[in-house]
Amino acid sequence: MKFIPSPWKGEGKGEGRARESSCAVSRTSSSGFSRSSAARLPRFTLTLTLSLKGEKGREDRNMRITFILPYAGLSGGVRVLATYARRLKERGHDVRVVSTPRKPKGLRDKARAFISWAGWNPSHGHGSHFDSAIEHHVIDGWRPMVDADVPDGDVVVATWWETAEWVWNLSPRKGTKVHFVQGYEAFGSQPTQRVDAALALPIDKITIAQWLVDLLKLKAPDARVTLVPNSVDLTQFTAAERHKQRKPTVGMIYTPAHLKGCDIAIEAFRLASPNIPGLKLMAFGESEPDASVFPPGTSYTRKPAQKDIPGLYASCDMWLWSSRAEGFGLPILEAMACRTPVIATPAGAAPELLAGGGGALVKPEDPEDMARAIERIARLKDPQWLELSAAAYRTASRFTWDQATDLFESALVTAHNTPMTARTRAAI
Repeated sequence: MKFIPSPWKGEGKGEGRARESSCAVSRTSSSGFSRSSAARLPRFTLTLTLSLKGEKGREDRNMRITFILPYAGLSGGVRVLATYARRLKERGHDVRVVSTPRKPKGLRDKARAFISWAGWNPSHGHGSHFDSAIEHHVIDGWRPMVDADVPDGDVVVATWWETAEWVWNLSPRKGTKVHFVQGYEAFGSQPTQRVDAALALPIDKITIAQWLVDLLKLKAPDARVTLVPNSVDLTQFTAAERHKQRKPTVGMIYTPAHLKGCDIAIEAFRLASPNIPGLKLMAFGESEPDASVFPPGTSYTRKPAQKDIPGLYASCDMWLWSSRAEGFGLPILEAMACRTPVIATPAGAAPELLAGGGGALVKPEDPEDMARAIERIARLKDPQWLELSAAAYRTASRFTWDQATDLFESALVTAHNTPMTARTRAAI
């Protein structure tokens, strides 16, 4: 990652381009969930045909796609963006990323807010999920991006409420404007009115959970919103079939962030443990918690290597997800992919992910209800637990990155082919 001032200044001036493109999508779905039978989640059959005709020598299936990010660190949200960037490039698209550098000290609220929505690893280091295969330019400071910072293209994707403001003000030659929404970002010190105004902009939206689809329909009634659920890498997050342990182990991810609700999970464990002899707690996370945070005997791993995380999930008989607010909740899928049943509050995509079994959905802000769920799973006989574990794995196996990339790519094509009707711009 390097600083390159105005790498695309003046590109594409005077270009005139004619394009013809088409996209056909067919979707079939099935429902009818039960704990005792294989969970059936919506199934998609996608047929994508893209033709972009313009400059001589361009590939028919090739789009020029630019992702606009704030600081591109090691958050789960950025990991999702990097996954799409890599996979779209592998499909032949010209993918570029433009981001700001890290904010100066004292101005870190927005960066912290951005990393709080997805994934467990809010690293404060200076790495990035974007590898050298993706062209990545970092502008010369934390400031609104302008035309000189962004290459001409077919689609330009905002990834955070401020970047939606910046993208809205870019010239049309930068591409059709799309907003990828991974959470409702009006929290902490974020200005709610500006966040809502950014969501209301008349550009296509892609989002990751049904609750966000519903929210966007309220904030932007005329917007075209596409649901593309996050997925899990089943080559990384996987575990062999196993039996319930004689002394059950409860797992969780720890972070001091209030929104993540770790206090709820820890209190639930405290309430359940006197009723389940030998019940153990295992946790991992980024920070170093105070010794008083966890009950005695807790096993805590700080900053585990990525290759070791599936084993941590698989060492548990149930996984606690106690978030107060969430965009999606990738660790739910990661735990399920490792055959670990999940007990979750109804934040993010948890209601959809647990609708077919594989765990339990509990009341928000209710450690007692979570404790009861811990006790129920801990008391299951081995055949019953194996059934729950298998249901969790079946759920995770239906969320593949191939399918998600099909849907994401289709949404970009649709936006490019039939952009929303231009409206009078309101000053932001």
